[in-house]
Amino acid sequence: MKEIDFLPEWYKSGQRRQVSYRTQYIALGGVLVVMVVWNFIATHSISKVRAQFAQMATRQTQAEGLSVKLAELKSELRGLQEKTESIEEIDSKIDVAGVLAEMSFLMDEKIVLSKVAFIAEKFEDKRQAKLSSRGTVVRAVRTKLNEKWNLPLGDVRFRVVISGVAANAGEVAALICRLEDSPYFCQVVPSFSRTTVINAAGNPSLRSRTKGLNTKGSVQETRGNIQVSEFEISSYLANYREQ
Repeated sequence: MKEIDFLPEWYKSGQRRQVSYRTQYIALGGVLVVMVVWNFIATHSISKVRAQFAQMATRQTQAEGLSVKLAELKSELRGLQEKTESIEEIDSKIDVAGVLAEMSFLMDEKIVLSKVAFIAEKFEDKRQAKLSSRGTVVRAVRTKLNEKWNLPLGDVRFRVVISGVAANAGEVAALICRLEDSPYFCQVVPSFSRTTVINAAGNPSLRSRTKGLNTKGSVQETRGNIQVSEFEISSYLANYREQ
């Protein structure tokens, strides 16, 4: 049995067009929804990136400021290190007051000192020491203020030179023994010791200084002339150790 379709062709074409349009509208709506969601996500991402970029710019500015401060601190530290090295080079590393106090303790009343000198010497071998026997002198006596000394820098040792007069040669020998026993001094060597006569009659100050030397049996005094033992002793401060 054959079916007869009474629907006109134009009606069928219109139905098909409506279905097609409806499908296109749904597809376009889905694309629009996807584009809106994508736009929202992209906008949010861009805002977040901009905020991070702003934070990074602030941190970069702070880091640049810290870098400048760090460079200034490094420069200041370098200057302080140079000053410290200079101070260490020119530091004598000796306690002059302590050394003089030790000398005062070791000196007998029958000994009068005329000179105490601290001579800075570089650590040299014996050949160089013979060629340069004189060092830089730092005296405990009056010196000229405008006098310039060529101070050796770095590690140095100090040779102490003591000059003066004693009642007799025995007092000089006893002083040498006391210096050798003292922990402040080492390599004690007498430079010279000789008998001499000094005239203290016209110099009251000198006479008062040598009054303690006028001991019976040790010093002869005739008309202001006093017979004493003149000496000079050389030693080194025992504040170093050679390695």
